Amino acid sequence: MLLKDYSKEQIRNLVEIIKDCVREDMYTISLEENKAENIQFIEEYNINEKKRISILCDIDYKDFCYGLQNVKNGVEQNDLYVFCLQKELYNVEDKREIVDIYLKFNVICNEVNSSRVLVSLHKRNKPITYLFR
Repeated sequence: MLLKDYSKEQIRNLVEIIKDCVREDMYTISLEENKAENIQFIEEYNINEKKRISILCDIDYKDFCYGLQNVKNGVEQNDLYVFCLQKELYNVEDKREIVDIYLKFNVICNEVNSSRVLVSLHKRNKPITYLFR
């Protein structure tokens, strides 16, 4: 795992790209079978599309933790960006919780200067540190 250095300005720009992709419906939540944490999180907190958009549009550069080189075949040229955002959510028992949401973004740029974002989101399950706090 090769961690990368980023400036505040780079991450601010990244956050704008992510938010633009979300607003333009150019994002996908990873829900394959190896992403059970994502599915469990979405079900446990009833994360409908409106809530997903709200969570994704609430990220700030201060929520950035780290970035690293992607190791998946076909997208090795893309970095993965990890954020952790605190959000008030209601669980399946309708109890209010403050949840640390672990967000991993894979920003995929194509040849016509548009981007698409692949998102993994679930409850934080490991310690994190923030780069800009």
